[in-house]
Amino acid sequence: MMGRQRRDQGKLFYEFRLDDRIPKNHLLRRIDVFVTAALADLHKELEPYYSDIGRPSVDPELMIRMLIVGYCCGIRSERRLTQEVELHLAYRWFCKLDLEDEIPHHSTFSANRLGRFRESDVLRHVFERVVWAAMAMGLVKGEGFAVDASVLEANASRYHRKAPEELDWSEKQRQTRAVTEYLAALDEAAEPNPDRKVPKVISPSDPCSAWTAKANKRVQFGYGLNYLIDIENAVIVDVEATPARTYDEVAATKTMIDRTERCFALKPKRLAAETAYGTGKLLGWLVNDKRITPHIPVWEKSDRADGIFSRADFIWTSGMATTSAPTGSRSAPAARCTTDARCSTALRSETAMSVL
Repeated sequence: MMGRQRRDQGKLFYEFRLDDRIPKNHLLRRIDVFVTAALADLHKELEPYYSDIGRPSVDPELMIRMLIVGYCCGIRSERRLTQEVELHLAYRWFCKLDLEDEIPHHSTFSANRLGRFRESDVLRHVFERVVWAAMAMGLVKGEGFAVDASVLEANASRYHRKAPEELDWSEKQRQTRAVTEYLAALDEAAEPNPDRKVPKVISPSDPCSAWTAKANKRVQFGYGLNYLIDIENAVIVDVEATPARTYDEVAATKTMIDRTERCFALKPKRLAAETAYGTGKLLGWLVNDKRITPHIPVWEKSDRADGIFSRADFIWTSGMATTSAPTGSRSAPAARCTTDARCSTALRSETAMSVL
């Protein structure tokens, strides 16, 4: 006999446990135990940033759990996130919400991210608690690290860009957070850094972002998300956000290595990276200052157009075993190596640099 579904949904009372409706292998159920441990002291960390009087605020643990749902499930819009948590039973269960509990307004997230969360640096605190948990489980070996960066597109139009000398900030623009922070950073810099190139174009709405073509081969404004990864089990041990410029990404490498050593007492024996990190200053810092073996291809800069002598300007005299510099001076190598052509090339490069 054919059955027919009863379409009467007017029942007032339902009796069931929300926990029974979530599958045992659901992603949020699997990570809940680790999130609970990472957020154990969250309220204690944020307590100094809340007033002792007034109405109770939205629970910060609820907001962070909702943000984790967005990260894990690919929900980028906070407005959309509040709608999905309202409807999805698994999201409600993970956020410790009952069926009748209200969902925070989407504007609550931006207000706390730019306020209490930023002032207390609580998101980094949660991140470090997760790394500590990975270390306690033996997932982090700490001998070999790798560093890389991905590009995050900025919320700035690629069609509205101006050269730095063309910018004339209006009073309305100066009141925005992005412009205020950018101008404050310029005021804090006593002298311009000679190693940093002046950007060709700047976004009037987000001047801290960088004009880059790294993502999808399309020129746009973006930020670089820099990761320091323990290569044993591909565990991210540190992260740093910078403008999407090679100079800033290389500088972030030093910041992450120093912070990882300070926070977790982890100092790698070797570091792997791509050619963009193979600058002389970073390689020298790794070898001489940190005693870390770099597994990084050297960024070839033999042809120079910035006033520094190019490699072709030096003349190697094999009979005299000397290198002649454009200034007329000569330099002899500290040792001779005739068994390997690659060794001789490296020796000539080292000699040229010593003359400079």
